[in-house]
Amino acid sequence: MSGSNAKQAKADEFEMQKAFEVIGDVQNDIDRFNEQASEEILQVEQKYNKLRQPHYKKRSELISKIPSFWISVFLNHPQLSSCLDQNDENILQHLKRVDVEEHEDIKSGYSIKFTFDKNPYFENDSIVKEYSVTESSETQCKSTPIRWKNEGKNNQSATSRKTDGDISSSVTRKRSHDHEGSNEHGAFMTWFTDTTGETGNEEFGEVIKDDIFVNPLQYYLAATTNDEEEGSAGENEEEEEEEEDPEGKDDEQE
Repeated sequence: MSGSNAKQAKADEFEMQKAFEVIGDVQNDIDRFNEQASEEILQVEQKYNKLRQPHYKKRSELISKIPSFWISVFLNHPQLSSCLDQNDENILQHLKRVDVEEHEDIKSGYSIKFTFDKNPYFENDSIVKEYSVTESSETQCKSTPIRWKNEGKNNQSATSRKTDGDISSSVTRKRSHDHEGSNEHGAFMTWFTDTTGETGNEEFGEVIKDDIFVNPLQYYLAATTNDEEEGSAGENEEEEEEEEDPEGKDDEQE
């Protein structure tokens, strides 16, 4: 390589290094703006989270008057329905209210409160599961201890007993019980009582907070829509049977 070419190569390398340094400075500026934007977005979220609370409360009070609302929502949710078994259904048919409350600093966690009617499974009127994010970004959770009724009597768990009333057929038709009997308290209660994350159902909390609680009505109405479609299909089948060749029927009568 000639002397001029060597000098040109060094010059190009110097310019490239200088460009990298400038790019680094520009990227630092972008990162600062992104961080500032995140903080401002968080403030907006906190503002509107407070504004939404009275509406959530009013909605929850209205929903609590609708029988089998929450179990219909859970069984019609595409993610949760595949996890729930008969034990879950027996318990969740008594669920009358779900409330989600995010911490004042939204990034630090949230809690989910489940309120139940009087039921044959546990003494609690309400149970709460809370997630908290520590300063080291570790997620911790705790849950209300469940006071099970007649736990262990006759070698039978509380949730394996029959309920006072069956779930409406419009609900039970929505899914098969592939997991029936696989867990003595069901996947939902196993998730609720687990504070270690070992059950593999950590997504329950996020799904309830970010999807179901945001708009539960869409999943409840999905059950109604499916019922109407099934009813229409049944009526069409009956009409088709009635429209079969009448001459064939006359021949049979003869």
